[in-house]
Amino acid sequence: MKLPLIKHIGKFIEENDEDYILETIEVVEHITEFEGLKDEELDVLGECLSNLYGALEVHNAVKNEGISKKDALNGFMMRVQGSIDS
Repeated sequence: MKLPLIKHIGKFIEENDEDYILETIEVVEHITEFEGLKDEELDVLGECLSNLYGALEVHNAVKNEGISKKDALNGFMMRVQGSIDS
């Protein structure tokens, strides 16, 4: 995951609507079901999905929990790093 990319996607959500991201996730997940994809291609799609989901999670934390964007981003990255370390 790339924090700058998550921030960038978050800006898109703020300027538009999170429904665009939800629909994009559905399309990308559908693409991953295609049997003709190479492992490297699946890795790239998986990374894209991770960033999209991350941006949604940060956006929802700001919107629903009322925390700052910076705290939401930091909290998200700490959870990701914690799950990797475990």
